[in-house]
Amino acid sequence: MAVKKVNKSISIPVPSLSMIPSKLKTNQVLVVLLIIASFILGSLWTKVQYLENNGSKDSNTAGNAGVTTVPQAPAGDTGPVTVSVDDDAVLGDKNAKVTLIDFSDYECPFCKRHFEQTLPELMKKYIDTGKVKMVYRDLPLPFHDPMATTEAIAANCAREQGDDTTYYKFHDEMFKRTTSNGNGLTKDTLNTIASDLGLNADTFKSCVDSEKYKEEVQKDLADANKAGATGTPTFFIGKSTPNGDISATKLVGAQPFSAFEAIIEEQLK
Repeated sequence: MAVKKVNKSISIPVPSLSMIPSKLKTNQVLVVLLIIASFILGSLWTKVQYLENNGSKDSNTAGNAGVTTVPQAPAGDTGPVTVSVDDDAVLGDKNAKVTLIDFSDYECPFCKRHFEQTLPELMKKYIDTGKVKMVYRDLPLPFHDPMATTEAIAANCAREQGDDTTYYKFHDEMFKRTTSNGNGLTKDTLNTIASDLGLNADTFKSCVDSEKYKEEVQKDLADANKAGATGTPTFFIGKSTPNGDISATKLVGAQPFSAFEAIIEEQLK
């Protein structure tokens, strides 16, 4: 080592220059590793925040398409599809020339959007005028259960105490009150709706709790899958037939009124 003389009587050892680079290199490596680790942790945190803030809204939505989908579901047909109205509730004139089948989920935010924004226009121009009848069929998605299925059962329980009009009154109230995404309503809220509509509360509660119409809901699900409905809302529009089986054009998502209008006008010809 080089020796630095101080006051001629004291010698202090000073590290040689050859030793300094190795220490600096070690410090530099540590600094680089810390920077890399911080970057990785920051990226992971950002990704988690994105998933929490966006995925929680509906981790299974198709963005601008306005449709809530089942993950990895097969694509539906693009041409005419044969679909049945089954024995489900009819809104409008049962002898209307055109049938609109709505496969939907009471917990689906896009279905709620359709209910609020587009259905009123459809009612005014086509349903209330007797040109189109609408048939709501259940397609509760698994990530919205158990409430989506419970709500579908509840609507059928309401119909049991009245008729198709009662069904759609209950249908309307659920869409008005839900906040969607699987936790929009509770059983207590369903009971409140039943009471507000003048239904027998005990009979209604017993019907819902026993899942009396679960098989009916599952039948709708099976028919939806058969028709290629892989998300909600999915609509099928076609000319009405005596047996209720229609050759329909499929329309997917919370589409604007104009999209429905174009198809309906063609079917009315």
